[in-house]
Amino acid sequence: MGPNWKSAVLSLTLSLAATNTCVFAQKLPSGPQVLTFFSDADDTEQPYGLYLPANFDENKKYPLVIMLHGAGSNHRLALRRVFGKSNAEGETDVEATRYFPKWENVDYIVASPYARGTAGYQGIPEQDVYDVLADVKKRFKIDEDRTYLTGLSMGGGGTLWIGLTRPDIWAAIAPVCPAPPAGTFDLAPNATNFPVHFFHGDADPVVPVAGTQKWVSHLQDLGAEVSYKEFVDVKHDSWVNAYDNEYIFQWFDDYKRNPHPDHVRFVSKQYQYDKAFWVQINRFAYGKLAEIDAKFTKENALEIKTQNLEKFTLNLKDHPKFKLGAALALKIDGANVNAKTDSVVTLFRDSPNGKWAVEGATIMSIYTGKKKGAEGPIYAAFASRHVYVYGTADNPSPEELKKRVDMATQAASWSQYRGEFLGRIMFFPRVLADKEVRPSDIESSNLILFGTKETNALIAKHADMLPVHLKKGDTTHGLFYVLPMDGHYVAVSSGLPWWTGVKDEGFPFVSVMHRKLPEFKDIIFFKDSSANLLIDNYFTQEWKLDDDAKRKLSASGAVDITP
Repeated sequence: MGPNWKSAVLSLTLSLAATNTCVFAQKLPSGPQVLTFFSDADDTEQPYGLYLPANFDENKKYPLVIMLHGAGSNHRLALRRVFGKSNAEGETDVEATRYFPKWENVDYIVASPYARGTAGYQGIPEQDVYDVLADVKKRFKIDEDRTYLTGLSMGGGGTLWIGLTRPDIWAAIAPVCPAPPAGTFDLAPNATNFPVHFFHGDADPVVPVAGTQKWVSHLQDLGAEVSYKEFVDVKHDSWVNAYDNEYIFQWFDDYKRNPHPDHVRFVSKQYQYDKAFWVQINRFAYGKLAEIDAKFTKENALEIKTQNLEKFTLNLKDHPKFKLGAALALKIDGANVNAKTDSVVTLFRDSPNGKWAVEGATIMSIYTGKKKGAEGPIYAAFASRHVYVYGTADNPSPEELKKRVDMATQAASWSQYRGEFLGRIMFFPRVLADKEVRPSDIESSNLILFGTKETNALIAKHADMLPVHLKKGDTTHGLFYVLPMDGHYVAVSSGLPWWTGVKDEGFPFVSVMHRKLPEFKDIIFFKDSSANLLIDNYFTQEWKLDDDAKRKLSASGAVDITP
């Protein structure tokens, strides 16, 4: 062989490899299918339905519809429903789940999260929706100004909650017979940022139509762009009519998000939801509804009204009515404020006189109070990756150890079977002994700690930092609270667990252990049953017990308050 044989072989090998890559390259087919994303909430692959249009072009930007399923349903059925494909006559949901029928093509990508099953759309399932959104954007080119949200029943409620908490993502939303979670109605002003189309049957026995009628009337009063179709003599399955003939895609066709609107109205009760377009809420009177209404009156001139707000930021970069270097005129709550000309301006309410002022480097300080990622309430510890930890620090007897393991395991049983309709919630957090918790768990997870400083080594480790402790041996009280610690939450459950005395009744989206969690504030204290709360309070902005909580806790004689 000549001296060039090696390069010739290498060239042939690379050529064959390139040819094989072309021949065997795997691409997703057009039409309906199921994909997964990896969830770091519990280290599982979670499914979602996906539709790719016919003749899919990977170089083209597509509009996206996120479709949220109802209770007792799933991602596969949701993908059928949004295309107007109901079950065949006499066909059960179980049978319909097994296949995708043919339907007319639309030039949209559609994604339908499983979101753990019948679990509502807050906490872990809510994060799943955003994880699906991120996964789709990673795989395909998405037109971010044509991203839409719809859903039915429980998913209609999720459409309102997710749409209104982050209104700058969606070009339009369409709730069908919605059953929104508590507190959603307070967020109605955020619907002034996009069009809303409601659908409902007037004979709905499951989700009364009066709720949707109230929404529509209120949004009209707020000046939102709202449309409503009420179906005569239709019961809870109003989605059959709402999505018939792929109508929802025709309605979405008319709307496109403006990423830089002249007028933004935004309300929030949580730092978790702190932003809409070019407005960000930085600090507010916690527990109250913070509101900002900001609009350009002309170039570099804004009029702003606020309620329960202490600090906010305007990010005006790329806004067509903002000119860098020119004077910025702000009128906030009726008073003129001199502002710097940077595109990012932070304003705070000066405590001595209550007037608004521009925050500068000379008065900036590190804020250690409640803020995004460190605001509570108790449910926040359960809304992302978390671990349930029982105590072994006092060397319990085998019988006592079993009780502790059983309690922690019961709390972690989100996936317990709830019957054929509700099924299981597909969420699988871990249960560990205090001595089994690794540094990586502390760095990556919220900790749900059971026991007291005498029984749980992790509670003992941070005893001086924790505000209150149940006295050793108390068997009649339950103490449960949350605190931020090292970038995550620690929730301490001492004595009777928080689900003690809670009745398993009604139509639960989650199990009895977790049903009350979203209702609690930062700390609860009860005797005999959590249905009879002695305390259900927020901590102060600085994460301290307020005087009322201290008084009631001291009067019980069952706790020690940390100085």
